[in-house]
Amino acid sequence: MDDLAAAQQLYDTVADSYARLLPDASFEAAEDLAMIARFTALLPSDARVLDAGCGTGRMQPVLRELLPAHRATGADLSEEMLRHARAAHPGTRFDRAPLAALPYRDGSLDGVLAWYSIIDTAPAALDAVFAEFRRVLTNDGVLLLGFQHGSGERRRSEAYGHAVELRAHLHSVEKVSFALEQAGFTPVEGFVRPARSGEAQDQGFVLVRRA
Repeated sequence: MDDLAAAQQLYDTVADSYARLLPDASFEAAEDLAMIARFTALLPSDARVLDAGCGTGRMQPVLRELLPAHRATGADLSEEMLRHARAAHPGTRFDRAPLAALPYRDGSLDGVLAWYSIIDTAPAALDAVFAEFRRVLTNDGVLLLGFQHGSGERRRSEAYGHAVELRAHLHSVEKVSFALEQAGFTPVEGFVRPARSGEAQDQGFVLVRRA
C-alpha cells in the first residue's frame, strides 16, 4: 500500500476520534498560532485561502478570526474527515483530493495553508506537492507549512484510541526551504519550535511567497 492509500485508510479510521479529541486549534502553541497570524497578515482581506490537508476543518475558526472576509476552501484525502469538516463548516467548500493533484485552476488562490499535511508525504514526493501549490497560487501568493521537524520516519501502532499503523515522515526546515526555493518560491520565514511536553518531535514552520 502506498503512502497516500495508507494515509487515507488511517484517517478514515480515526476520523470520529480525531474530531472529538482535536475539535479546534486549542492544542497549538502560541508560537504556532503567531505563525498563522503572520501568514494571514500577508494576504488581502478577501483572500481565497486553501486549507490543504484540512482534516476535520479545525483550523477554519483560526483563519476566520484572523481574516474574517476570506473565502475558504479545504481539501483532504479522507472522506470521513471531510464529513466532519462539512458538518462543522457548512458554508465552506471541501474537496476530496491529494496535495499533488488539487482541483483548482492555475493562479486561483491567494494563500495555501498546509498545516501538518506533508507528514504523509515522503521527502522524494515533496517536489510534486510544492509544484502543485505553486500552480494554484496567484503571483505573489503565500504558502505556510507546519510539520514535524527531523529526518526519517516516526512509527506508531496506536493513534487517537485506535490500533493502526501510523507512519509520519519527518522533514527539516532547511530541506523544505531549499525544495520550495527550487520549486519557485521566495523565503519569508522559517523556524524550529522545540518540542513541548507530550510532543515527540520538534516542530518546523516555513513561510514563503510564490516567486
